[in-house]
Amino acid sequence: MDESVTLTVREDGAETTIEAPRGAVLRDVLRSHGFDVYGSVSKVANCGGRGLCGTCGVRVADADGGSIPAAGLHDAAAKRWGYPRLSCRIRVTEPMTVEVIEKVVWGQLRPR
Repeated sequence: MDESVTLTVREDGAETTIEAPRGAVLRDVLRSHGFDVYGSVSKVANCGGRGLCGTCGVRVADADGGSIPAAGLHDAAAKRWGYPRLSCRIRVTEPMTVEVIEKVVWGQLRPR
């Protein structure tokens, strides 16, 4: 079994393909590849990936355009009402497309 997973990351109109260890936390993978999942204030004042501050939101879809299963109550609610998903609550288990969304104030997570 392959121990890495291919992610397509979209940010500011650019698309980048990266490899991530299977089972890694998406937030950590994105940050280790130089993608900023936080806004200007939450970059310094965030919960450190514990799912409490709600500021590391991204949009995700599996390689076939379907949705990644929700992981926890906040994630399920976000998915149901169209809000971005918390990258700290998503484990990389399959190829996916991740859209890093712009955040101006705090997390500024808005539904589609």
